[in-house]
Amino acid sequence: MLLEEGRDGRIDLAIRRLDRAVTLLGQRIERRIAEAQAQSGSLVDTDRARLAAELDAARSRERELEAAGAEASDALASAIAELKAIQARREGG
Repeated sequence: MLLEEGRDGRIDLAIRRLDRAVTLLGQRIERRIAEAQAQSGSLVDTDRARLAAELDAARSRERELEAAGAEASDALASAIAELKAIQARREGG
């Protein structure tokens, strides 16, 4: 009987130790998950900021190209008008 009580006590102690180890492991896992999520969030924020800056630069470049295109179109229209005027003078003169 005494031998059985000693064995039961050791089993109870082992169960408590195992339960504590499982609890600690669960806490560590939760902490690691939280750290990974925080790091992931900051990476996403960094990527989002970088992409926003690149988009702003691309939009600025687009406006510059549109302005250059409009200037080129105006220059071509003027050149065409001058050529037509020269042609008209030659034909009329």
